[in-house]
Amino acid sequence: MPHDVTMPQLGMAQDAGKIVAWLKAPGDAVAKGDALFEVETDKATMEVEAQAAGYLTGVVAGEGDDVPVGQVIARISDSAEDDSPAPAAPPAAAPASDALPEGKQITMPQLGMAQDSGQMVGWLVELGAQVGPDDLLFEVETDKATMEVPAGASGYLAATLAQQGEDVAVGAPVAILTTEAPLSPVARSAADAAPAQAAAPAASEPDSAPEEAAPAAEPAPAAKAGVTAEGGRILASPKARRLALEQGLDLSRLARAGHPQPFHVADLEVLRALPDDTAPQAAPVQASRRLTAHAPDGLSAFTDWAAPQVESADAILAAIAGQDHVSTVGIERFGTTKAYALPESRRMAHVTPTDHAPELILRDMRDSFVQTVEMGAEDVPVLTLLPEGDGLSLVLECAGGQLGAQAAISLLNTVAGRVAQPLRHLL
Repeated sequence: MPHDVTMPQLGMAQDAGKIVAWLKAPGDAVAKGDALFEVETDKATMEVEAQAAGYLTGVVAGEGDDVPVGQVIARISDSAEDDSPAPAAPPAAAPASDALPEGKQITMPQLGMAQDSGQMVGWLVELGAQVGPDDLLFEVETDKATMEVPAGASGYLAATLAQQGEDVAVGAPVAILTTEAPLSPVARSAADAAPAQAAAPAASEPDSAPEEAAPAAEPAPAAKAGVTAEGGRILASPKARRLALEQGLDLSRLARAGHPQPFHVADLEVLRALPDDTAPQAAPVQASRRLTAHAPDGLSAFTDWAAPQVESADAILAAIAGQDHVSTVGIERFGTTKAYALPESRRMAHVTPTDHAPELILRDMRDSFVQTVEMGAEDVPVLTLLPEGDGLSLVLECAGGQLGAQAAISLLNTVAGRVAQPLRHLL
């Protein structure tokens, strides 16, 4: 099935990106994870990876074009001969009525390359309040993370266009900021704009909905039979997984009951209401660990110097995070994870890509506006790199059973030392 390639949102306040260069030509074979094109925003210039395998077709934007976030610019098809044009991006949702105030629209950000919507967890400021660009405005939950989103501009919160628990499409407006204090702030539901948004895709691609709807009906019977996604793994957002861990809730009961995955925070209420079953009582789970460290940024200059000697810049990060007991490290960026095998010699130049599951994940968020993370324990320990002033902040999160207290402290301290002085520790 063809996969649409859209302009990603690489920053919270970004509304468009300029295509610097296409790294693949129309008709070229593309593997998932291949660098597809290079995009420039006000903050950075980055390579965008392909989210599916196939052939690059239907390119409708050229080098030098400014493209709005979310607009379809090409597609990845099953064959190189597919010359059908990529579907035009649906128009931005219009305000529900003329009663909305005029001002700057705040849209649902794209926190991962494959994300198409986010769930509104809650507003962090009161309607009508004054905010600055760095003030946290609302909290959003995706399948990968729960994050607090800054306003990105100064003004007054004159209108909220989505409410707690609602799923909002990436790029759809969620708020309006005005330069003057509003006399009558407006609070609306995202459902008010749903009919207009649903009509556009139906008119442009009448065949797409039936094709995509058929596979969606399959998860419920599979879950009732005791089979979960991805070879038995239960899919849940990090926040839902953390709350379930803290409250002693067993997410597998939702799967056995046929509740659709991935699970979100709202699904925990359904879990609490489930009648007791005959499944054995889950053993008490140890509390998760969260440690933070700060280090000078010696990594950026070292990466520029060492890049010609290694497989990729991610291989350098894998060597930074590697420990004696770890043979595979995953590097996660914008929701996509690549795994790298560490040689016994631990030499940086011998780090290579691998298909094996990572034993440790390093989440690189140096190019994001996020300042803090607290996602809870995941399947393997996770180290997050964040910008902090002139240096870097490192956050280690893991379950108590994954790393002992001393092992967690040692891991974080070692990686922080390598980030500060990579030349000393890696060569």
